[in-house]
Amino acid sequence: MAASPVTTRFAPSPTGFLHLGHAHSALLAWRAAREAGGRFLLRIEDIDRARCRPEYTAAILEDLAWIGLDWDGPVRVQSEHFPAYRAVLDGLSRRGLLYPCFCTRAEIAREVAAIGAAPHGPDGPLYPGTCRRLPAELRAARLAAGDSYALRLDMAGALAAVGEPLFFEERGEGRLRCDPASFGDVVLARKDTPASYHLCVTHDDALQGVTLVTRGEDLKAATSLHRLLQALMDWPAPAYRHHPLLRGPDGRRLAKRDGAVAIRAMRAEGLDAAAVRSAAAGGG
Repeated sequence: MAASPVTTRFAPSPTGFLHLGHAHSALLAWRAAREAGGRFLLRIEDIDRARCRPEYTAAILEDLAWIGLDWDGPVRVQSEHFPAYRAVLDGLSRRGLLYPCFCTRAEIAREVAAIGAAPHGPDGPLYPGTCRRLPAELRAARLAAGDSYALRLDMAGALAAVGEPLFFEERGEGRLRCDPASFGDVVLARKDTPASYHLCVTHDDALQGVTLVTRGEDLKAATSLHRLLQALMDWPAPAYRHHPLLRGPDGRRLAKRDGAVAIRAMRAEGLDAAAVRSAAAGGG
């Protein structure tokens, strides 16, 4: 049987302008699709409504087209699909795999500090499970009172529901074992963010038929959690390719928060598209 065509995607968050690190990731995914006669999708991950801006979304499309990248089909904009993500959360809730967490970040920090040697995961100290242990009547009373809460995944319950070890296929490394428990009871939704990155990205990869996820090595650890969500929801598991991050002359990764030079700034300075694309490919 012939192998299915490759479907890759580039999924930036419009919280700033694209820099070379973004273009590097997009170019790798685009080439993987085009060389295999497959599909390259563009998705805008704008679930953080406080930081995302329409002008950044418009700039992303313009900058990608300027360096010569095209994409297949319409651009999926995540903020237009919150009801779909809500349906996933509702399904997990009905299975008893989510619980409301009323703790503020400050309260969690104080409790973690009181524990002392609190266990750590990829994202820092693990949530100590305070609200998971709330008596049912107290939980119901706080919900009835309209107290603000986040929805957390009951990690122990989720692992029990899956019932078997999980693995993912990493291009160049083979089959790697997952460790979702290292994330603890991760947040899947907040009041200000109706669904988390982890939930939305796995939902959309499944919905869009993505077969190869190309992204930076800083997200490799998160693949364990994504595989757990895929297993819980019976979504297909794509292959993964986590690439090294582009770094500046000082050795630090290119990042918006560190003032990485935007592609459109390079264009304004007179660099042509070929030069920027070469730099994005790792050519300097």
